[in-house]
Amino acid sequence: MIIRVAFRALVRNKMRAALTMLGIIIGVAAVIAMVSIGQGASASVQAQIESIGTNLLFVSAGAQNVGGVRSGTGDSGTNTLTVEDLDAIKREVPSVSMVTPAINARSQLVAGNMNWNTNVQGVSEQYPDVRKWPVATGSFFTDVDVRTAARVIVIGQTIADNMFPGSDAVGQTLRVSSLPFRVVGVMVRKGQDQGGRDQDDIAFAPYTTVQKKVLGNTRVQIAYVSAISEDATYTAQSQIGDLLRQRHKLTASEPDDFTVRNMTDIAEAANETSKTMT
Repeated sequence: MIIRVAFRALVRNKMRAALTMLGIIIGVAAVIAMVSIGQGASASVQAQIESIGTNLLFVSAGAQNVGGVRSGTGDSGTNTLTVEDLDAIKREVPSVSMVTPAINARSQLVAGNMNWNTNVQGVSEQYPDVRKWPVATGSFFTDVDVRTAARVIVIGQTIADNMFPGSDAVGQTLRVSSLPFRVVGVMVRKGQDQGGRDQDDIAFAPYTTVQKKVLGNTRVQIAYVSAISEDATYTAQSQIGDLLRQRHKLTASEPDDFTVRNMTDIAEAANETSKTMT
């Protein structure tokens, strides 16, 4: 009886029934679309984080407080992080496996009649392992190159394509701030990040070379630290903080003059954002 009454009501009010059905269909489709978008965004962020390494930590020079949230400034004028600090982290923190500084220097690259303005980052020989970014052709520079501040450089695919089109970049000479550098390797292509920035538009040189011959100072803006495992990242974060406070002679009432962040926190924040979207 109920079904017959409902059917007769639908037949008498065809337009109202059609509009109601359309509203339900659109509503359900919208919910499904939002859930799919949220899950897709979460999967994309997670995949990008895992490609970098979930056991990666960032140690920044200086700290700032914005809206109650503390973060590293990475300011080149803030001399609160030194190479000696990084050596101490590698030597005294058991939950850390590798450490590399990252010293940024914007520079004009010149090769023959070709030129390119890009970021030259001073790093150690452990950078490819810390960042899980291998070399495509040639090789990365060695610890000997770092110790001797050698003028060698490894470039991204974008620089190789634009500076040495149609030829092998390895073995070529590239001038950086009027100084000749020998190209020893080209990194594997990464493409754009989520912000649309070209990750292959970058070059790497020994951090000692960038400090002494490009920038002329010994400051360290940021360091990449690899924990021994993903589970050890929080332990490493705490141990690094304690060690740096001790080395910087900070009292209990003084705030940190550095910031240590880990990829696990970033992944969790991304997942929370995706859940909010859905």
